[in-house]
Amino acid sequence: MNMQSKHTADATTVEEGLAIAAEQDAIYDDEMATETAMQNTLLTPRFYTTDFDELDAIDVSSVREDWDGLIAQMLSDPNKGHFKKNEDWDQIDWDGMDPQLKKEFIDFLISSCTAEFSGCVLYKEMKRRGNNKDITQLFQLMARDEARHAGFINDALREAGLRVNLGFLTQKKKYTYFRPKFIYYATYLSEKIGYARYITIFRHLQANPEHRFHPIFKWFEEWCNDEFSHGEAFALLMKTDPKLTSGVNVLWIKFFLTAVYATMFVRDHQRPAFHEALGVDPDWYAHAVFEKTSELSKQIFPITLDIDDPRWLKNCRALYRANADIAKAKERGGIAGKIAQLWGSLRAGRAFVALYFIPAKKHQVPTKTRLEPCY
Repeated sequence: MNMQSKHTADATTVEEGLAIAAEQDAIYDDEMATETAMQNTLLTPRFYTTDFDELDAIDVSSVREDWDGLIAQMLSDPNKGHFKKNEDWDQIDWDGMDPQLKKEFIDFLISSCTAEFSGCVLYKEMKRRGNNKDITQLFQLMARDEARHAGFINDALREAGLRVNLGFLTQKKKYTYFRPKFIYYATYLSEKIGYARYITIFRHLQANPEHRFHPIFKWFEEWCNDEFSHGEAFALLMKTDPKLTSGVNVLWIKFFLTAVYATMFVRDHQRPAFHEALGVDPDWYAHAVFEKTSELSKQIFPITLDIDDPRWLKNCRALYRANADIAKAKERGGIAGKIAQLWGSLRAGRAFVALYFIPAKKHQVPTKTRLEPCY
């Protein structure tokens, strides 16, 4: 009688999930995906560290009712066992896939795996270092979810003969220090825009199943609901200190909104074959995701970006073109390549500044912060 193998989807703690992932890594090895995940550029997911003592000092008493409700939902673990292959997992002919689509889809999977695992590493470290039961419990639960997501993406990559060595990433990838408030802004937006991205693709493929070229998209609804819950947690953390969303910090909020939206726009426009296979126009997709994220972020941020201003799309496109030219200049090398890189960087900087200075839309933040998935 064969014993059923362990899977990260069934792990109840992040430690258990990472141990299972390590066992899988021990019997499979590939360097390309890990090397790609190790890259540090303006567009690649990063690993973060912060002032964990400041995080540990947070008092959630002012949001206790919503906090306890969110924690109870996460403790119920509705997605336990979900993130693994079952009878709905179609077999993919990776060798027969269009080469450009294969390249862009693998890049999407590696980037997604790195981003999920980045959250896992940050959350796990807070759980390890902290003593505040409210905070350590939250971060343990979020780390559990992110480990499952990263493990599930690695399952998909293994079918293509690749995988990201998560243990190696933990030890070797460069860490970027952010103050806790910057972690709140960046991670809140990362989780909410992740929800908006996944649910937009999921709903589109529900209506147009002929464009579902890989089975992983069938799992996006439950996946994005985890992202939504994590975003809710960071909204409540920010709610505990009104200074985080007022005064000069509104300028920081605008910066992170602009940076996260612009990064997504540029990164997605680098994958034309991927979006063509999905049957979506990248401009439409970006706007749909920005609309959802902006509406959701009204729960805690007093501003939203004016993505309907004609200057918004114009400068997003200019930023994309500048980054594409920078990449070509790097490949060219030499003095001419260096000069072209500098010129591209100046153009990219100008486009980003133009985006930042488009006047934002102001609104009143509601008294009640917590939301439920609605798309």
